[in-house]
Amino acid sequence: MPPTATGSVSAPLMPAQPASSPHHGNALIKPGYDPRLTNEDLAPLRKQTWGRYNIFAFWMSDVHSVGGYITAGSLFALGLSSWQVLVALLVGICIVQFFCNLVAKPSQVTGTPYPVICRASFGVLGANIPAIIRGLIAVAWYGIQTYLASGAFMILALHFFPALSPYADVAQHGFVGLSALGWLSFMVMWVLQALVFWHGMEAIRKFIDWAGPAVYVVMGVLCAWLVWKAGGWSKIDLNLGGIKFEGWDALPVMLSAIALVVSYFSGPMLNFGDFSRYGKDFESVKKGNFWGLPVNFVFFSLLTVITTAATLPVFGELITDPVHTVGKIDSTMAVVLGALTFMIATVGINIVANFVSPAFDFSNVAPQHISWRMGGMIAAVGSIFITPWNLYNNPQVIHYTLDILGSFIGPLFGILIADYYIVRKQQVVVDDLYTMSPQGRYWYRNGYNLRAVWTMLPSALIPVLCVLVPAWRGAANYAWFIGMGLGFVIYAALNRKA
Repeated sequence: MPPTATGSVSAPLMPAQPASSPHHGNALIKPGYDPRLTNEDLAPLRKQTWGRYNIFAFWMSDVHSVGGYITAGSLFALGLSSWQVLVALLVGICIVQFFCNLVAKPSQVTGTPYPVICRASFGVLGANIPAIIRGLIAVAWYGIQTYLASGAFMILALHFFPALSPYADVAQHGFVGLSALGWLSFMVMWVLQALVFWHGMEAIRKFIDWAGPAVYVVMGVLCAWLVWKAGGWSKIDLNLGGIKFEGWDALPVMLSAIALVVSYFSGPMLNFGDFSRYGKDFESVKKGNFWGLPVNFVFFSLLTVITTAATLPVFGELITDPVHTVGKIDSTMAVVLGALTFMIATVGINIVANFVSPAFDFSNVAPQHISWRMGGMIAAVGSIFITPWNLYNNPQVIHYTLDILGSFIGPLFGILIADYYIVRKQQVVVDDLYTMSPQGRYWYRNGYNLRAVWTMLPSALIPVLCVLVPAWRGAANYAWFIGMGLGFVIYAALNRKA
């Protein structure tokens, strides 16, 4: 009987793999592992070294971005009082923490990334279904985040070279909806991110270890400067949109705010196993989640809303985009420091949320031919061809896109949790995740677990209909919850005799 997962497995290793893998020397590959399911990047880790600070820094990189800034600030403009928004933020992020702890354990215990642990529920070949779905979602997000970061680079370029202004006009010098300077900015950010990624997980760990704290320093300085320019705390109103809802009337709005927080983190939640696998023990992962999510997120949200609220008395308008706030400061040093900081912040979230995970996903499709690095570059190149600036410039398309993406992410999450905690009682045989033998526990029928496939269909279709059917539109904000709940319940019911 092969051993169940305990976080480490001892066995003779296969011959050394090429040193091009960023996990070279840290992969535990047994002779019986099928090469069609195995490479240096997908195999269980020999050593798991990340501590609580590394996990904490991971969440700082996820939270401290332009998208996170705008999301947190927008909640304060819903018509709720400040204390109601803070309650919604805290409840929402505690829900995220709870689910992240759930999704972290399977990968941390087995030392495997998301597409490999999915082989237990979808089958050793069927796992390519959730892997491809997740990979395509990450490609879209990667392109959008790269485009957001390129805005900061463009501000820098125009600040030092005002003569480039005509090239920032898409009507004069544009191609496929983006200006010439926009293309240059986008590709500069694209290359910078690729360079960090290409150096492997250790380089990524070092990058996120200092990127998150660096953003805090600059955000703190920016906040203090704006408060000083505004004339002190008495000039700042934290109720950005005015108080429109009080008492029980505020409850539906607070629930929507909670759902928005969870939906915003739905991608990183599903991807978290790709990082928790590096955790040296589950206790370190949980402590890192605590400091990185509720503590860090609420503090960052407070810093964000004070900074946003201070823009009204200082500039005469409410600015929710930190890049635009920095661009209005009449100081070269401030513009450079601020723009570079938000570029770094967005690079951080893009690498950890939208680069690493599709690298594992696409590598899982053909491990012999697609390495982790190649998988990541497939995602990066794909992000150019979807022309993310066209999606981002249409708020209605973005709104529908985010809800539909959440409709697919939710079921994948629900199936993984139901399989590990309900069906398997937290017991996974690591060796069988890497075998094509029909005697393997996760072979099912021709490598596919049809129960998981059939669960995906209604679990994704119903929340998608909530997004597309006008009469059901009121439930669209809860698409992730609906999909996750359906995936969990249906999968557990179909496997109740297993």
